[in-house]
Amino acid sequence: MKKTVVIAGLGLMGGSMAKAFKKHTDWTVCGWNRTRAVAEKALAQGVIDAIADEQTIAECDLLIPVLYPDATIQFLRRIIPTMKPGSRVVDLVGVKEQVIRALEPVAIAAGVRYTGGHPMAGKEVAGFDNAEAELYEGASMILVPTRATAQGDIEELTQLFLQLGFGMCKICDAREHDRMIAHTSQLCHVVSNCYVKSPSSPNHHGFSAGSYRDMIRVAAVNEVLWTDLFMTNRDALLEELDIFVSDMLKVRKALAEENWEEMQQLLREGRII
Repeated sequence: MKKTVVIAGLGLMGGSMAKAFKKHTDWTVCGWNRTRAVAEKALAQGVIDAIADEQTIAECDLLIPVLYPDATIQFLRRIIPTMKPGSRVVDLVGVKEQVIRALEPVAIAAGVRYTGGHPMAGKEVAGFDNAEAELYEGASMILVPTRATAQGDIEELTQLFLQLGFGMCKICDAREHDRMIAHTSQLCHVVSNCYVKSPSSPNHHGFSAGSYRDMIRVAAVNEVLWTDLFMTNRDALLEELDIFVSDMLKVRKALAEENWEEMQQLLREGRII
């Protein structure tokens, strides 16, 4: 009997997940979206087999919500108690501690197997129209076990996500996830956002090359989503920002004081790292 997955949220990430399931598995793929027209488009294009309703979600084998952090919490608090015992949930929220803290007891009470997830992939553009089955090819999928994760779930989910095209699965706890994501993702977006605000930026044409493009690429964020992510991971991101600002001030001090030896030492440290 074919298994059924419900993708809740058919934007860039959810739409790409649905396309990956269709391309790489024989699962029945159902989709739900707050704006129904998007789900209808996905159905018309053959990206999903059916538009999910609450009955579909209650009977599915795997639910993957791809929503903003607070929306994920509210959605799953309402939906998990309606799901059949033994079914699985893997959320794709980019922060984990706060989300898992809110949902773990709900999943345990319902007998639903809940694991945190975070695919390390994306684009500078959003929306279903930009979704593609290859988005996750070779990417890392982070899996975060919870007290509602059953024995064997991590191994089975790892095999599933590798089948979908991911290059590896990284297993860690929620605190390590949030600390590392503050460094490898969120800080990058903060730096890029601040960098493009220089009054020199509008005149970059003819003066810019690869390094400039690399620096500005992730400044084009969805500010509603990324504010939610930053605030939800506030403590870890503040710690990374403090380290970054401290190092920037060292460079500024060496430059202001025309300290060639100190400047070379600071640059050498970065080169070696």
